[in-house]
Amino acid sequence: MKNKKTILSASVLFFLGVFTYGQEKDSIKANKDSIKTNNVEEVVVLGSRAGARSKTESPVPVDLFNVKESSIILPQTNIGQILNAVAPSFTSTIQTNSDGTDHLDPAQLRGLGPDQVLVLVNGKRRHTSALVNVNGTPGRGTVGTDLNAIPSFALNRIEVLRDGAAAQYGSDAIAGVINLDLKRDTGKLAGQISYGGNLTPTANDHTGDFDGQNIQLDLNYGNKIGTQGGFFNITWSSQFRDSTSRAGAESGAIYNAYNAIEQRALNNGVNLSSLFNNINTTPNSQQLINYIHQYAQGVDYFTSDFQNQIQAANTIAALQGLLNTNVTDQELAYRGQTRKDFNMQVGQSKLNNHQLFINMEVPLSENWKVYSFGGYSLRHGTSGGFYRKPNQSRTFTGLYSSGYLPQIGTDIQDISLAAGIKGKWDGWNIDFSNTFGQNSFTYNIENTGNTSMRFASPNEFNAGGLRFSQNTINLDFSKKYDVWEGINVAFGGEHRYENFKINQGEEASYQTYDQFGNIWNGDPSQRATDFFGQPLPGGSQVFNGFRPENAVNKNRQALAAYADVEFNFTNWLLVDAAARYENYSDFGSTFNYKLASRIKVAPNFNVRFAGSTGFRAPSIHQIYYNVTSTLFTNNQLLEVGTFSNDSQLAQQLNMPKLKQETSKSASVGFTYRIPSAGLSFTADGYFTRIDNRIILTDQFLRKDVPSDAQKEYDKLNVNGAQFFTNAIDTETKGIDVVISHNMRFSGFKLDNNFAINLNKTKQVGTVHSLGLLQSPALEKIYFSEKSRVYLEEAVPRVKASLSHTLSWKNANFYLRNTYFGKVTGADIIDVNGDGIIDFNEHQQIGDKIITDISAAYQFTKNVGLTLGVNNLFDIYPTKNLPASTNNDQFIYSRSTSQFGQNGRYVFARLNFNF
Repeated sequence: MKNKKTILSASVLFFLGVFTYGQEKDSIKANKDSIKTNNVEEVVVLGSRAGARSKTESPVPVDLFNVKESSIILPQTNIGQILNAVAPSFTSTIQTNSDGTDHLDPAQLRGLGPDQVLVLVNGKRRHTSALVNVNGTPGRGTVGTDLNAIPSFALNRIEVLRDGAAAQYGSDAIAGVINLDLKRDTGKLAGQISYGGNLTPTANDHTGDFDGQNIQLDLNYGNKIGTQGGFFNITWSSQFRDSTSRAGAESGAIYNAYNAIEQRALNNGVNLSSLFNNINTTPNSQQLINYIHQYAQGVDYFTSDFQNQIQAANTIAALQGLLNTNVTDQELAYRGQTRKDFNMQVGQSKLNNHQLFINMEVPLSENWKVYSFGGYSLRHGTSGGFYRKPNQSRTFTGLYSSGYLPQIGTDIQDISLAAGIKGKWDGWNIDFSNTFGQNSFTYNIENTGNTSMRFASPNEFNAGGLRFSQNTINLDFSKKYDVWEGINVAFGGEHRYENFKINQGEEASYQTYDQFGNIWNGDPSQRATDFFGQPLPGGSQVFNGFRPENAVNKNRQALAAYADVEFNFTNWLLVDAAARYENYSDFGSTFNYKLASRIKVAPNFNVRFAGSTGFRAPSIHQIYYNVTSTLFTNNQLLEVGTFSNDSQLAQQLNMPKLKQETSKSASVGFTYRIPSAGLSFTADGYFTRIDNRIILTDQFLRKDVPSDAQKEYDKLNVNGAQFFTNAIDTETKGIDVVISHNMRFSGFKLDNNFAINLNKTKQVGTVHSLGLLQSPALEKIYFSEKSRVYLEEAVPRVKASLSHTLSWKNANFYLRNTYFGKVTGADIIDVNGDGIIDFNEHQQIGDKIITDISAAYQFTKNVGLTLGVNNLFDIYPTKNLPASTNNDQFIYSRSTSQFGQNGRYVFARLNFNF
């Protein structure tokens, strides 16, 4: 910690010194000396339809990150990781043990939800993911954009608009907009080969060494088309990433006495599970009793007293009362196993990722051109679930005498293609385009079983999948008028078609079978059981397949029209006004507006402010997503369903139908430049109120609901249900500060950047419950304490970064410190150890500073090498308290978002171009 504080303090002192120097230099109007400044300002397009302008002249805050230039030296390689490191207002971390979310990192801006930020590629709306995040992670209940489907090596730069912009760009842009600008390079082949991994004492379940090996190949090639500025640029990226393991050592019970006797019988060719299907109706129970008596004598660590009790027990019921005794440590020693053999796979998932992206333009004449861009990516990920221990009813020990670790195999396919024509006609800029995108998740569950099938169970299942398709047609017009200092008029329209589809899995992936191997008819006496009489659960363990009743194929359409007028009344006053109308086929229409202004108080000092209304339509996924799964909760098996808002069960519980979220946003800030010192400052305060925010409720258990609703539960054969609903209103307040500095001296070039985001989101007003949901008990499920924590405290309220890039001749050096503020764990536990668990008692996860460092050297104009370390000091989050570790499996929280739990990452990258 001392080293980190030294580095951070030195960086801050450097900035203060430079600021003082710049002020002094401006005041005395010094002439040239040995220091030269770079006065070329970064130009942004996002946030205005009037064309490019410097980011300090923009009426709204926009960050610009030059990915093409910094890819040589930056330690991170994918878009989410890059933005999480360099943009304090952006948060995205690798998830663990969260099903499909393990392969798609939820991304958030200004502390708002993943579905409240709009992503554009080359200025065109990007489709969202097919995945609905229903697990216990930040962003629960949301549908975000899969940034990992786009190779960062295909990008020229990233623009981040940190302001509500739904009136300009449409639904989802409540928190802001991210625009990914693709490369247009021609005449060369560029590439990089990266190798790295986690070198940390916590690797391989805290035994040390190295894990998480990552190999990545990126290639980019471009060439001209014709002689009038046409081009094509194509990028290929392949990534082969191993998993990381951060579990402790399984500390819970693993084996009971029956497991020990069963193993001795197996050693002699006798499988006790073959002697019964339902222990309560076993015709040859005496044979089973005799075998237990016989093989119990082979367990040499049983005490003589315990042996005598077993031999004296002459009924199944009597043996059941004895053989549930925990003998884990003795049986592990007998089998030559350790507790770590029963660990979950906690950490990043294994991933193979292949991506192709293309960008092209072809001029048709002096004023018109056609363009196209798009890509294809295929990602196969493997993540682990909870270990199925031999002493649990969900493990069929007739096949898996030591249990097993089931794995969720996920194939993610992403397709996008945009094409259009743009040009000038009679002074008007016209752009007509069509953008198609599709994202799909297919689940193949491996190394698992359908326990109710017993010996007939396969070990791999096709569990079905999700698919989301979107097609967007845009027609945009803009024209500049030479009135005052200039007026820009823009208007246009949009048609968007969306389709959401759930494909059912194979029968065995979701079905429960009875003791005779037939589909279970609901009669409890016909269930297959384990030795202790517990029913064997159906469906593929770790992830039940989608059932026929879950399968949907739903469409919707949206029509929009907008107008955007920018007035430059004088060279010191700019006003931008925008309005947008949208109509959705499934819930109605909305009208939104925005007003923004920039006032130039002095040549290098601007004040800016903006106010807007916004909206986010409920995603088609949230409207129609439904699934029923067998969950092992509180040591019991429960059938839990996620039901759509228009279902009969939703009506029984007075669940209101989904409608759009609406927002009101305001921001005020300033920009200040000291050109002679190469310094620029921006600071923006913001406020966003969101009404009718959509969340995913907790589970309403059958025992907690009225009798009429219980009948519907019985008809659906579920024990619990959860729903998407417009449950609450929220307010978010925050401040963004960005300080940038660059200078050149004696052949050196130094760039320094400091940025900090402070934000706070809180629920305001009453919970929007109706009817019976207004009862205190049900309202706590409708909007639970866990949901509150995910919304308000699971993402850092303070995040800051301080980076320095020093270039000299053929060498570049990079240093970045990132501060992640404290967060709160979602688990409700006895934190203070007083034996009382209050409803809002949570563990605090402390603040940390992460240091990244790298160095690059260009040996020739064609070949260079980069070496670096992410998380130089091997910092980890605060460890979980024992109550949240799940028997020492989750050493660190999996329900918060700071910087992950992989530790130090070392890498080497070979860069080349020809």
